[in-house]
Amino acid sequence: MKKAFKILLVAMALVMLLSTVVSAAAPYATYTYSSTGFVLTSPDAYVPDVVVDSRYMGPDVYGVYQTVQNAEDITVGPDGKVYLSDSGSNCIYVLDQYYKYQYKINSFVNEQGVPDGFSGVSGLFVNEKYIYACDTNNARVVIFDTKGNFVKTVNQPESRLFNSDTIYRPIAIAVDSYGRLFIVSATSYEGIIVMGDEGSFYGYIGAQKVTVSAWEAFWRTIRPQDAVEEELVSTEYNNITIDDKNFIYVTTSSIDEATQQNAITGKDKSGTYAPVKKLNASGADVMARAGFYPPSGEVKVSTSATSTIQGASTIVDSAVGPEGSWSIIDQKRSKVFTYDSQGNLLFAFGDSGNQIGSISNIKAVCYQGNNLMLLDKDNGSFTVYRRTEYGDILIKALENQNNRNYDAEVDDWTEILKRNNNFDVAYIGIASAMFRDGNFDGAMEYYKAAYDNGGYSNSYKEVRQEWLSKWFMLVPAVAVVALILIAKFLGFAGKKNKEVSLKVGQKNIMEELLYAVHVMTHPFDGFWDLKHEKRGSVRSAYIILVITILAFFYQTVGTGYIFAGDVEVVDVFGTLASVALPLLLWVIANWCLTTLFDGEGTLKDVFIASCYALTPLPIFIIPTTLISNVLVAEEATTISLVNGIAFAWMGILIFFGMMITHGYPIWKAAITAVGTIVGMVFIMFIAVLFSTLVTKVVSFVYNIIDEIQYRV
Repeated sequence: MKKAFKILLVAMALVMLLSTVVSAAAPYATYTYSSTGFVLTSPDAYVPDVVVDSRYMGPDVYGVYQTVQNAEDITVGPDGKVYLSDSGSNCIYVLDQYYKYQYKINSFVNEQGVPDGFSGVSGLFVNEKYIYACDTNNARVVIFDTKGNFVKTVNQPESRLFNSDTIYRPIAIAVDSYGRLFIVSATSYEGIIVMGDEGSFYGYIGAQKVTVSAWEAFWRTIRPQDAVEEELVSTEYNNITIDDKNFIYVTTSSIDEATQQNAITGKDKSGTYAPVKKLNASGADVMARAGFYPPSGEVKVSTSATSTIQGASTIVDSAVGPEGSWSIIDQKRSKVFTYDSQGNLLFAFGDSGNQIGSISNIKAVCYQGNNLMLLDKDNGSFTVYRRTEYGDILIKALENQNNRNYDAEVDDWTEILKRNNNFDVAYIGIASAMFRDGNFDGAMEYYKAAYDNGGYSNSYKEVRQEWLSKWFMLVPAVAVVALILIAKFLGFAGKKNKEVSLKVGQKNIMEELLYAVHVMTHPFDGFWDLKHEKRGSVRSAYIILVITILAFFYQTVGTGYIFAGDVEVVDVFGTLASVALPLLLWVIANWCLTTLFDGEGTLKDVFIASCYALTPLPIFIIPTTLISNVLVAEEATTISLVNGIAFAWMGILIFFGMMITHGYPIWKAAITAVGTIVGMVFIMFIAVLFSTLVTKVVSFVYNIIDEIQYRV
């Protein structure tokens, strides 16, 4: 009997343990994004702890349970108390730090001594002294003390600066340390309304730029000016919060989804069409967007008509977390995205549903110390998420980073990597700490692991500076030697070409290749002699083409990491096609066209001239590829400029080569060049059409054979 009783106790303990583990498990995946947009799963930073509904809040002093009908906002006061607004019952619920009911505010006596109440109460803000509530339908902000006693109302601004046609509907509010009110009105497009607590109107700040499609932009050019001005209104905001340094975070869900997603895909760091901004007191966006993608919620989204959730994130609220971290919520996906002060994504989690931890209709987010709270509008409840050990270490790393305790920061990020070796922010954190500590070689290694080319470039710049300080005389010496060698080569090539011009009979391969230098610097007589004096040949043209292809191949594999990143796969066929295919299309299209318009050049002549015109490309691309290994990101314009000169030079040579080969005047050569480009497009179209037709015929024959085999 005793043995059976012991077994029963053990079984009950196991059941209780399993139930505890299950209740703590998160019904969602926590993840970040790589630099290329791949989802990288990570340990949970927050796990659901408890769902707070009317039953959990408990009854009031009369034993009545409060029913939240239409939850609008949730916030936490400096003392840890929780404040919840409900526009359905026009009530503000005040809970203690353990989420138990204390009191509610649903009526008050206003300044005139008249009983009053809310109509559509929405946004809340609480500081050490006051509770600020947006009484939306009554077009005012009502202020109470922290015990729920009425203080005063702040009505619609009365000022000549405030547009008299504006419908004032305050839905969100934040108050800075100076007592200024920053109000978001649901129908105000001019930006955030700034007021004093006595009702004086200070103006608007942070107007969001309007998104205009290409068709709208064209239509407005032919519309009357007054109509254009009426339509050029800013996008409105939907929520606001403020940090302890008086920086304002504002969100909007009114940006065109295609525009927003294009900004994310293009990694636009300007913030022009960002769904969340960080504004200073004057309304300028000062948000750091140093992450792989701008802080905008989901990165990879579906556009398929069959997908349940499509398009960019719908951002409806933000919250300021510990150590400079901050979060936004995506109402469309019921997800939370948390970033550090530099805009790096720390983690994302959440999902819609009815399990604990899932939110049916996410409406608001706020922090309560180490806890995160998400408001569920439909269910009239909020879920409290507890920060995990992984989240604690993450915040500790940010704290040490902010306090410049670099050794401890490295230790924290190292602990993070033990739990999540795909976390690029940890690599960047270690690299930044090493950089500030003067360990630039180590910083380069970790920046490279995180694919942070900018940080790698800054570290390499310091390494290069240190090397140059030791070998400062070597660089000018190498430059002088290189210039002397180039001058010697050009002199040799010029002398050799002059000697060969008097030579009768076939030229050897070296003489034909050296003549490419003469063609590059003297295109008129160079292309003339190339055709009429037989200074080149098909074999030398092929060699120049092969050298050009090899130069581009070397550019792919040999460009410095700062400019090319890690090249894991080299597309040999793609490199070959990118050079040879355009050249062959040009040759064929030009020969076909000039045959119809009295061109003097044969297909062979056009091919040879076109290949000789490629000469500047390898001459410039190979040195710039070499130099790219010693340059930093700020010097990228040097490489772009030199390569741009090479392509422009090649284009000029191709044009003059065609003109001289066919004996055309310059105007006819220009028309022929345009016609050749059109011919290239036509040939590609025919080739694609033919390949598609062949594919369909082969598929049709295969299906017939397969059907015959099946029936036999």
